[in-house]
Amino acid sequence: MRKLEVYIEIQGNHRYAGMIFGGTFHDAVFRYDKGYMDSAYGAPISVSLPFQTESFSPEQTRCFFESLLPEGFSRRAVADWIKTDERDYLTILASLGRESLGAIRIVEDQAPSEAHYEKLSASQVKALAAEGATRSTRILMETHLSLTGASGKVGLYYGPSGNWFLPKGDAPSTHIVKQSHIRLNQIVLNEQLCILTARNCGLEVPDSFIINSGEGKDEDVLYATERYDRVIGAGKMIDGLVSPLRLHQEDFSQALGIPSEQKYEKTPSGFMRRMFELIRIRSAAPIEDQKKLLESIAFNFLVGNTDCHIKNYALLYAPDLRAVRLAPSYDIVATRVYNTTSEMSFFIGGEIDINRISRDSFLRAAPEIGIGRKMAASIFDRIAERFETSLEKAKNELMEKGFSEAGRLKEAILQTGGYGRIRA
Repeated sequence: MRKLEVYIEIQGNHRYAGMIFGGTFHDAVFRYDKGYMDSAYGAPISVSLPFQTESFSPEQTRCFFESLLPEGFSRRAVADWIKTDERDYLTILASLGRESLGAIRIVEDQAPSEAHYEKLSASQVKALAAEGATRSTRILMETHLSLTGASGKVGLYYGPSGNWFLPKGDAPSTHIVKQSHIRLNQIVLNEQLCILTARNCGLEVPDSFIINSGEGKDEDVLYATERYDRVIGAGKMIDGLVSPLRLHQEDFSQALGIPSEQKYEKTPSGFMRRMFELIRIRSAAPIEDQKKLLESIAFNFLVGNTDCHIKNYALLYAPDLRAVRLAPSYDIVATRVYNTTSEMSFFIGGEIDINRISRDSFLRAAPEIGIGRKMAASIFDRIAERFETSLEKAKNELMEKGFSEAGRLKEAILQTGGYGRIRA
């Protein structure tokens, strides 16, 4: 019988929430601790896992906790190194769950390890960029760090003096740092161009920047995104650095109880309707967050991001877990410039092919998602009217920093994204 203890950080305190137990990853179940449920601070760790005395099913358990793990190459590499089945989320979670997205920590038969920040030299940062996903996956193992997604990424601490530190033990990170994708040229520049454009359009996005350790080529750059689920505040000091507090988050796949492997809507299943229902029921500011969600979906269409699946939208919890808001928009990449699939990640007004989606598609979706057609039109038009000017401004900012390929990417976005379709 395996037993994995589940902790969640609440206002800086690590609280024991419950346990995952079972013989294998096939039959493992999660059960809340009664003391946690009865406490003044206890709150459910997921919309899909409300308080109950009974254990959740293996399917419900896997759906939430497996979504904390990396995907693709990183997951396969970790599974190989610890000599387990790639499907064995339980063993991988036991290896990586000490520091994950949000405030969840998973511990199996491990004594608390001393929190420590190890300073990285400029050459180590450069090596991280040059070596790619293999090196980042090795760091995941060294730091017991679990970050979702398929690209190579690590969690690092960015110091006030501009130095980078590798968190060790129970030390939290402040930034998610990603490498360029070996098959997709200039993807780091692509994402920063998209994020800056989104911010210029009025979307709430995390602060981010490109780490250039050479001449700006793919093997020289890393993409650093400030973690919105970490807050530098009154945390304790670790090695002379202020340790951030963890904020809990869960993506829409976890909250809706949809397994990670079903994050793309292949047949009409009401994903968009369910996303807006979730916001109406759970958000502390449902009207504002519904507008923000539609803005984000509209922007992903305009920029040509067909990889905007439900794991790329999330809920962010207050430090005491008592209030929930829509998290900032993240993982925005103009995927269509790489001639990827033309299918969006979920249906919009009955359409999924970006070449058939239009402003009218958003108006047709309005009744389904519970927003008036005039409101939907106003939101879509506001983003669309700002889009090209915002993209130009972002392009200029990056070119001034020496990233000359931003101009080419801008033109490619205008030609391949949804904006080019509605402008034609």
